[in-house]
Amino acid sequence: MPSREIKTNRLIRQFGIFKVPMIWYCRPKVIEHTDEKIEIKIALRRRTKNHFGSMYFGVLAVGADITGGFLAMEPIKESGRNITLIFKDFKADFLKRPEGDVHFTCHDGLAIRDLVKQASGSGVRHNYKLNIDATVPSLSKDVVARFELTLSLKDKT
Repeated sequence: MPSREIKTNRLIRQFGIFKVPMIWYCRPKVIEHTDEKIEIKIALRRRTKNHFGSMYFGVLAVGADITGGFLAMEPIKESGRNITLIFKDFKADFLKRPEGDVHFTCHDGLAIRDLVKQASGSGVRHNYKLNIDATVPSLSKDVVARFELTLSLKDKT
């Protein structure tokens, strides 16, 4: 049976190919996926660089988006409900130039599971502010960017 990371990688690839081609273009890879945390890497290469040789801020936004979104996908699927996911807002603080492969990490998995439970059957929109850190582990443990995205869920069932 494939590991959770392999399943999530497959799901991200399919979602990128069929729903949001920009995700597929950036070629994200799941490094770790648990109930509490997800870590996704986007490699710094020609297609993800800006004119200064660091990661383009649009690619950083894609990384933050999928990190929060795919941490919520599994609990939504497990609920068996028709819960829609959207991001209500997006805040980014760019602290350093990301000059290597960027790892996006979110530790809000348990809070997201609770949010899915709240949204299940309620028919009203429920929100939660996700915190996502971006680092370049090959260069430093320092955070290069911080993202705050408001995850918004609604049960359409």
